[in-house]
Amino acid sequence: MTDTRAPAGLRPRRLAYLGTPGIAVPPLRALHGAGFEIVCVVTGPDRRRGRGGATSPTPVKAAALELGLAVTHDLDDVVAAGAELGVVVAYGSIIPVSILERVPMVNLHFSLLPRWRGAAPVERAILAGDTETGVCVMEVAEGLDTGAVHARATIPLTDDDTTESVWSTLSDIGADLLVAQLRDGLGEPVEQVGEITYAKKLSTDDLRIDWTAPAVMAERVVRVGGAHTTFRGARVKVLAARVVDGRAEPGVLVGTSVGTGDGLLQLLEVQPEGRARMRAEDWRNGARVADGEVLGA
Repeated sequence: MTDTRAPAGLRPRRLAYLGTPGIAVPPLRALHGAGFEIVCVVTGPDRRRGRGGATSPTPVKAAALELGLAVTHDLDDVVAAGAELGVVVAYGSIIPVSILERVPMVNLHFSLLPRWRGAAPVERAILAGDTETGVCVMEVAEGLDTGAVHARATIPLTDDDTTESVWSTLSDIGADLLVAQLRDGLGEPVEQVGEITYAKKLSTDDLRIDWTAPAVMAERVVRVGGAHTTFRGARVKVLAARVVDGRAEPGVLVGTSVGTGDGLLQLLEVQPEGRARMRAEDWRNGARVADGEVLGA
């Protein structure tokens, strides 16, 4: 395997930044604010968003342009720009070894490696009921999130946490961790130790609520975001919910609560197909839902 490590003790001043979604914006702003020279920002292409033919930039591109930074969609520009180190935060594509051989890179990964390598570490941690998660500054190496770890920070996961809240916390903590590592000099990285698990990207099926599962499992799907079920043949998104005491058959509505394989899940906020988000009780009243009707049938 090719050695693409950044030298221990490296204190780079000229950085290339590779990132795409909103979670990658706080680290970009933090590095810029700390005085690092960001010679280029590599991000995903502009995409058509919503209805109509208009395109919009990625969140990272929009932030980079606001900061007056050079933006490109071509990875080869990292080498041409003369960066000492590449910083990768949710970039979304594999970095070819041919580029890593020219410009070493570190990655800000949002899990406690080697648990949850891959695309959806926060979502998988919530679904699994993990009690903690964190962020690692790691080497970019061949393979999926296999690099050794320079630094890590840990946070607790509670039953109130959502993907959005955890992403926000980890993005800010990770930004500070990243700035400290590059300002003080990268230490000797430590190889990952422990059981390896993989965080596969979530599918539509993963986010369909299984009413035969325990209520706590259904609530986790809601906290991940994108949870959905069906009612009278139409899709209903479940945006907020909580576990409450009681029993009913799986999928059966009792007030604004739904029976599960173990316990009740009280719906708090929903979005019926083709409608705006609303309180569950307003949806129930507007749809004239009767006790005993079934979700997910």
